[in-house]
Amino acid sequence: MNSPAATQPKQEAAALRVTQAGGYFGAEVEGVDLRRPLSSALAGAIGDALVRYEVLVFRDQDLTFDELIGFGEHFGSLSVHPFSFNREDNPKGMVLDNSPANPPQLTDRWHSDETFRKEPPLGTILRAKVVPPHGGDTVFASMTVAYKGLSERMQRHLHGLEAIHDFKPFRLLFSDTPEARAKLRELEDAFPNPAHPVIRVHPVSGKRIVFVNPQFTLRIRGVSDDESHAILNFLYGLSQVPEYQYRVHWRPHTVVFWDNRSTQHYAPHDYYPHHRFMERITIAGDTPIGVSDPYVPQPHDDGESWLEMRAHASKKLKHPSRLY
Repeated sequence: MNSPAATQPKQEAAALRVTQAGGYFGAEVEGVDLRRPLSSALAGAIGDALVRYEVLVFRDQDLTFDELIGFGEHFGSLSVHPFSFNREDNPKGMVLDNSPANPPQLTDRWHSDETFRKEPPLGTILRAKVVPPHGGDTVFASMTVAYKGLSERMQRHLHGLEAIHDFKPFRLLFSDTPEARAKLRELEDAFPNPAHPVIRVHPVSGKRIVFVNPQFTLRIRGVSDDESHAILNFLYGLSQVPEYQYRVHWRPHTVVFWDNRSTQHYAPHDYYPHHRFMERITIAGDTPIGVSDPYVPQPHDDGESWLEMRAHASKKLKHPSRLY
């Protein structure tokens, strides 16, 4: 017979309510107080929901920074961003404090966080402390859903390709002084342009993901520059398909946890000159693994009617780009 102490974690996990909020991904999570330490059962349930829904939104979570750190550490080691404004008391926390005195920058481009690392982050947790009166949302795109929307012929074409990644937007932070050039060389040695699969396989779900982004991807290996440019521009455009997107509207004390392995995000600067104050922590990940030979189609799952229509539109329409 289970003791009350053994039963409580199971009851907490059972009380978790996860409600899908986007058409194909994204969910609102209720029934958990992130200020309290999580049981392994409850942390496991949240981790499972992250893999399933890719973006989790927790409302009304008035956390201290230490409580935010404690929540994140249930899912892995926390990493330090090498270029951003980190908290002085704990560099694992990134501060995003934007106002007329510090305009937002570098967030208004589709990206997955830190793919310039050999082991990009597993996930990112962002909490809102001050939100603008309007604007300031974050838009997410599921690159799992984007892969499903590709025709099988295109999926086969992308199979096995690798792309080079770089911290290219952050190079603008370095001036042309000897000291800055030396620091830049030091960081180039620390992050030496990893090659990641263009189609990565999620280490938990096994689903395939389009894993290139315009913020950090340089080129595709083994093809000409023109071919690389054409393929990448096509793939970059997938994040802009509305059906692949989920938009989070921030309120004070909202916490959002996203799977960095399977999503991209874009933070519009449409709230300027209003104040927006966020804090972020990042969970270390692992080396991306691509699809293995020989190529076989990925099995379909539920809820793919529109995706199947898009993927096979060229067989049904004289003009495949005209989808109504």
